[in-house]
Amino acid sequence: MSILLPSFAYTAGLIFALWTSQSKVQEIPANPEGASKPWLIQICLFIILVIHGMVLQNAIFKPEGLNFGFADALSLMAWFGITFYWIENWFLPLRGMLPLVLGMGLLFTVSSAIFPGELLSNRAVNSQWFRLHFFVANAAYGLMSLAALHAILMSWQDKRLRHHASDTHTWFEGIFSSQATRWLDLLPPLMTMERVLFNLLRMGYVFLTLTVFSGVFFSQTLFGRSLIFDHKTIFALIAWVMFGGLLLARWRIGLRGVKALRWVLGAFSMLMLAYVGSRFVLEVLLHRV
Repeated sequence: MSILLPSFAYTAGLIFALWTSQSKVQEIPANPEGASKPWLIQICLFIILVIHGMVLQNAIFKPEGLNFGFADALSLMAWFGITFYWIENWFLPLRGMLPLVLGMGLLFTVSSAIFPGELLSNRAVNSQWFRLHFFVANAAYGLMSLAALHAILMSWQDKRLRHHASDTHTWFEGIFSSQATRWLDLLPPLMTMERVLFNLLRMGYVFLTLTVFSGVFFSQTLFGRSLIFDHKTIFALIAWVMFGGLLLARWRIGLRGVKALRWVLGAFSMLMLAYVGSRFVLEVLLHRV
């Protein structure tokens, strides 16, 4: 199965989503919560996810070893994130997110085709501990990447609401045309979006905790060496502390709004630097595995 097949599938899905959004914004339902579920889009997205998953399985887990790189990590993150979006979309009207979600899938699958990664280890393929660590780590990355995308959308919603609350013109109006900003009206209210965001963060934090502590306690079994506090470990621990602090602040003082969104994006930046950033430097800039 061609590694470019998911990219073609995401492209077709993105075109369809943009066309559907264009028709929907002409007449936005008065009660989006009660709007009919996009069955056709959900079925198409499921097919895309199956294709993407099969291609990732064949591209990463090869008989001769684990073939993985920063672009594969991004592609796998996208798969986990879009899978969670697909599940949430059955229960909440998240149609406004679809073009950005599919765009993320397209960008990351194209990156995976351009930068195919390197053969890392043969013992990793045969280690059940490593496979478990690999699964939960990428689930954490995927959920947190979707949370970051979610936070960006919420920031746009918030800026648009503030813009409409005043007669002043901001940079937001210059970047987004009135037609494009109307797509944001297909999203649930900010309160609902915030609830989805923290659902993502809680689930992602569970996987991130499993990732961090499986790496700490089973480093010898997983990687064949004792734990080394390199930049990857340090950035992962910083991200874990930041996300934990955010959830604690949410629980204790009800943290919300712009401060919470900035905290999400800051913590996600640390998480990206932990693996994807380091692999990008090694593979692309330094040409090392």
